[in-house]
Amino acid sequence: MNFDYSETQTIVRDTLQRFLADRYDFETRQKISRSQAGWSPDIWKAFAEELGILGAPFSEEMGGLGGGPVENMIIMEEIGKSLVVEPYLSTVILGGGFAREAGRTDLIEGIIAGDVRFAFAWAEPKGRYNLDHVEVSATKTGGGYTLSGHKAVVRDAPCATHLIVSARTSGEKADADGISLFVVPADANGVSRTDYPLVDGGTASEITFENLAIGEDALLGQEGAASPVMRKVVDEAIAALCAEGVGVMRQLHKLTMDYTKERKQFGVPISKFQVLQFRMVDMLLEVEQSHSMTLMATLKLPDTAAVAMAKAKVGKGLVFCGQEAVQLHGGNGISDEYAVGHYFKRATMIENQFGPTDHYLRRYERLTMAA
Repeated sequence: MNFDYSETQTIVRDTLQRFLADRYDFETRQKISRSQAGWSPDIWKAFAEELGILGAPFSEEMGGLGGGPVENMIIMEEIGKSLVVEPYLSTVILGGGFAREAGRTDLIEGIIAGDVRFAFAWAEPKGRYNLDHVEVSATKTGGGYTLSGHKAVVRDAPCATHLIVSARTSGEKADADGISLFVVPADANGVSRTDYPLVDGGTASEITFENLAIGEDALLGQEGAASPVMRKVVDEAIAALCAEGVGVMRQLHKLTMDYTKERKQFGVPISKFQVLQFRMVDMLLEVEQSHSMTLMATLKLPDTAAVAMAKAKVGKGLVFCGQEAVQLHGGNGISDEYAVGHYFKRATMIENQFGPTDHYLRRYERLTMAA
């Protein structure tokens, strides 16, 4: 099987690499993440208009690049290498995926133009990473629905123009049946938001819906049948998140290699010590194995078991590479001035996003035992 990228995919990767090298170095990224907004509208506009990457997985008829999950994988790895905080995963992959499944071309066109930014409000305080644990209610009214309830740790909500909300229209709180998806303006009356920074430089919100009245056109897809759609789109997002993790690991390995070539002990660079060379080789093995697992999961979508296996492997690799990088940097590894500590923070967050490694090991076991 040929695993080489196509000419178009290579151009997308190389163009994004050059853009991020020129306009998104570590110092710039720190200024953006610590700004009041927590993201850069100018960078987002450039993603849309200069690079066109916001249309990577969408058809050419919609103004996109005609790509799919592989293009998302390529872009997300570069996002991981540069610790990009702009909401590509939340908007293009999650928001765009739900819009695609619901046939909402108007939302997709808004994403491609850079005008629409999404946050996926799915997690709840007692949910334990279960997409089907939904207590937020959507009560049918004469002109639409009324949303009530609380969503927790809604990543990228502070910069979102719209929220995609999972809500229960029937059934009990953990039932797969009876869950619906709704698209809601982020600034709608009845939406209360508490914003806060995350340890990795991103942002999130606690969101409360207080008898929010929405029309029937807010419903995405079929009422009560959102569970399989959520699983499909979230699996696509997890595969892309694994690619971001690979990018983070590659940079952790590179930064560690560079540092050990400069740091001297007993008059020689510590990279000359064989025991440290072995440890850096172990890091590289984790990177390459994680890359292979991510590629397999991406190509096998919508194979849920392959996604679970990749997330577990990448999560293990992120923890290993992050800990090795910090230890080999010594005290510098946890200082705010050195980039490696910030990559370690993002690695830790990716390992836990949508569920930690143990969660996906158990999920993979259940899926394979049931097959």
